[in-house]
Amino acid sequence: MENLIPEEELEQWMKKIPEWDLEDDCICRSFEFDSYMEGIDFVNGIAELAEEADHHPDLEVSYGMVDVTLTTHDLKGLTEQDFLLAQKIDQMFS
Repeated sequence: MENLIPEEELEQWMKKIPEWDLEDDCICRSFEFDSYMEGIDFVNGIAELAEEADHHPDLEVSYGMVDVTLTTHDLKGLTEQDFLLAQKIDQMFS
């Protein structure tokens, strides 16, 4: 089982994903799209990454916007797995 990242190390981890925000025990990012279907395609891509990693983000879809929130629910905090998935999502978006 993974361990939570110590609070004093979170700033270093956040530098690896500069577009994300740290909120409580989560990392969050909003992604903008020109259409609803582009957002849905993005969500489907995230779903594939999440299944491969066996780590599933919370997703909120609205027209032209997808909000992604990552945390390790079982541990109620952030682990390396959250940051690795965030990096993969960023790569998919660019």
